[in-house]
Amino acid sequence: MLHEAISHYLGEVEATLGKIEDAYTELYEEEILASDRVNLRIRLRFYNGYLLELNESIIFEGEVRHLRYRYHFQDKGKNIVFRYDNTPHFPNLKSFPHHKHLKDEVIAIDKPSVVSVIREARRQAK
Repeated sequence: MLHEAISHYLGEVEATLGKIEDAYTELYEEEILASDRVNLRIRLRFYNGYLLELNESIIFEGEVRHLRYRYHFQDKGKNIVFRYDNTPHFPNLKSFPHHKHLKDEVIAIDKPSVVSVIREARRQAK
């Protein structure tokens, strides 16, 4: 059985996706590795052709933690709009390993919530 905190987190994500009217979920996959560990993969396709891919490796260690994450948003021409991730390839950033890729730069930023990333993508897909 999945840990209650992880079940609650996944329920929040599903509820957010269920309220979206300007996009559809192409892929929703929960890979349950143990009662306290899950990999989540989501592809959210906006009706205008934009795509948001959400990938997380989640573990419960006293609280829900994200071991790895990548939230990639691209326009209909497959050009990056933004991507948040924690790949450790920008060690000089204040928020290392967390950062945000934009079209022409990478900036320091703390890890955003999935819900806030979905909202950001919806605003920019209009």
